Amino acid sequence: MAARAIITARQERLGKELRKLRERAGLSQREAARAAGINEGKFSSLESGRVSASAERVRFLAGQYACEDAGLVDALVAMTGERVRGWWEPYRRGLPQTFLDLAELEHHAAYLRSFENVQVPGLLQTEDQIRAIYSVSRLPEEQLEARVQFRLRRQGVLSRDEPFRCEVVIHEAALHVRVADRKVARGQLLHIVEQSERPQVVVRVVPFDVDGFTRIGNPMLLAGGPVPQLDTVLLDTAYGGAFVDAEAQLGRYRRVLDDVGRVALGPVESRDFIHQLARRV
Repeated sequence: MAARAIITARQERLGKELRKLRERAGLSQREAARAAGINEGKFSSLESGRVSASAERVRFLAGQYACEDAGLVDALVAMTGERVRGWWEPYRRGLPQTFLDLAELEHHAAYLRSFENVQVPGLLQTEDQIRAIYSVSRLPEEQLEARVQFRLRRQGVLSRDEPFRCEVVIHEAALHVRVADRKVARGQLLHIVEQSERPQVVVRVVPFDVDGFTRIGNPMLLAGGPVPQLDTVLLDTAYGGAFVDAEAQLGRYRRVLDDVGRVALGPVESRDFIHQLARRV
């Protein structure tokens, strides 16, 4: 049970969920550690994600905590062991950990829902759009190229074979932001239209002329877990990305996404709307 050098957001989340189950059962760390047959320090590391939890240990602890939610327990068991060494692993030394956590989150998501009011969602950006966005950061060419290629690789999630749905709501303001020239802007809009024709991608627009729209806030992405308790929200803030998984906060952001979805145009209307914008660029 050696401590990990790197703790991913997924590994940390497993520890958090085990801690929540223990606290709901009214057990202290000391009591739970004694029942599991390990010392309190190692048990604390297990709940923080610093050490791995086996499938057997997760099922044992769930039993000790009298958790009767079989779906949740199975989902937690699926999160055990070492991290999945996905396509993002080669980027580990060159990119911030939050980039890798996002890729892993999307990889495991049952579905994605997002709201964007500043930029086109990363999963729908063209290469030219991505390069223009990152160019303002004045990164060395090698680092800039790594970020561009990483974002393009993330878009592979939209080509998954298994049932998957990505629902994006974009405020019209984001569609008017011109990060480069007219050619790039037009190409980006037409690319959104093209992607929206995929069966697993739903794009909807909130136009400027919607009355009483009060949900302008931080852009957000909700990655659906195998059970609702394991949903995760990524907030895009001025200080960087922040992962949210507290139950009350998840409920709040689900309501925000529901609210913007109620006032957005339908998928077909949105496609026509974006196509008309592209014609006017």
